[in-house]
Amino acid sequence: MAPLTQRTQRPNQTRRRGPTQRPPGARSTRLAQRGSATRSLIMAVAVIALIAAAFGAWLVLGPGPMDFAGGKRGAPGSSSGGVPAELSNASLAQRGEYLARAADCEACHSTEGGQPFAGGRPFVLPFGTMYSTNITPDKKTGIGEYTDADFLRAVHKGVARDGTRLYPAMPYASYTYMTDEDALAIKAYLFSLAPVDAPRPANTLSFPYNQRWLMGFWSTFFNPDKRFQPNTERSAEWNRGAYLAEAMAHCGECHTPRSVAFSLDNRKKFAGAKQAGWVAYNISSDKQSGIGQWTPAEIAQYISTGHAKGRGTADGPMGEAVEYSLKYLTQSDINALATYVASVPPAASKNQPVVKDAVAPHDHNMGVAASIDPRGKEVYEGACVSCHGWSGESPILPYANLTGARAVNDPSATNVVQIVLSGAGHGRGALYMPDFGAAYSDTEIAAVANYVTARFGSEPSNLTAANVADLRKEVSK
Repeated sequence: MAPLTQRTQRPNQTRRRGPTQRPPGARSTRLAQRGSATRSLIMAVAVIALIAAAFGAWLVLGPGPMDFAGGKRGAPGSSSGGVPAELSNASLAQRGEYLARAADCEACHSTEGGQPFAGGRPFVLPFGTMYSTNITPDKKTGIGEYTDADFLRAVHKGVARDGTRLYPAMPYASYTYMTDEDALAIKAYLFSLAPVDAPRPANTLSFPYNQRWLMGFWSTFFNPDKRFQPNTERSAEWNRGAYLAEAMAHCGECHTPRSVAFSLDNRKKFAGAKQAGWVAYNISSDKQSGIGQWTPAEIAQYISTGHAKGRGTADGPMGEAVEYSLKYLTQSDINALATYVASVPPAASKNQPVVKDAVAPHDHNMGVAASIDPRGKEVYEGACVSCHGWSGESPILPYANLTGARAVNDPSATNVVQIVLSGAGHGRGALYMPDFGAAYSDTEIAAVANYVTARFGSEPSNLTAANVADLRKEVSK
């Protein structure tokens, strides 16, 4: 008989395992399952990252400025560039003068009352102020030491002679489409000018925007660095207009919204944007917020004169573009530019109501709700009505008409305030409107802006003195 302390094992009976024991191979199976799950998770994260990267690239990079037109592209060349036929026999410097005007160089590279092309104009940005450079042929402070290769590199790539990266305030991402011949003609014109010793003031940009080397990365993504290629499925006039709008006048730099990377968002081409404290309005073919209801003749008239009957008058940066650039273009180039702009697909802008084109009541006691600050009417009566009238139809000249103007139909009233602060039509003789920024307080300017939009626009603004104070900070001359 077996001892009581000794257990006998019954046939076919297995020993009971403790709770820490596992069947043979269980550990390896479990590790394999964990590895498989980890690999699946990594793959899922990788797929999500790729999708996010692709979406980011789609969102930020976007189409080119002329991709909306489709069609096949011809070889880069000067078929759409150069000067119009009227200047075919002009000298190189004379052709360069015309092209420099088409590229609107003077407006940015000059200060009010200063020497043309001597630079120093401030550009007030949310992260500081930058100043334009001297592009006269002065060898110390200008571009007098630039070779042809240096000049082309600056215009096409945004790199100065000493290797310094230029900020895209110099629109080289648009000028990159300019032909070498046209760029060098502009250089010949600039070098024909008298040199001006004018050092550029130091920029006051905050970190990291003061790191110019970062512009190298920006250029890698957003500067195509290629010359204009005509669309073989479009007319010669359309291609000439495209060249003028994109490679020269760089219309999109102001009128196209920016992406999160400050590149042009051409999915909303010409849909309008705020630039240098002013609103550059929608010039796409959208019928409500753009210029889709304008006739080709009205577009051409506005481009060449800064005014079209019932459409308002150009002021601010657009007024400067007309004054220094567009009014010098030949009629054939104006027509080509109008043809191209009219072809841009509609892109609706938010918060832009239908423009009111009916005149306001001639009776000054009518047309404005009682809730509008009465100080606005007082300021308007004291400083504005003699030129603009109570109805919005000027008793002096059509350029002062407010009826149909985009500015008074913009409920933000941004441009109304800027015109009051800075004046309008500088250099245009009879079109001149004095500035009232020092004559009236922020409260009074807010009141008159709200009154003007209520009386002549389709939707009143609701500005405060604080809003006007903020806009004052964005004024640059």
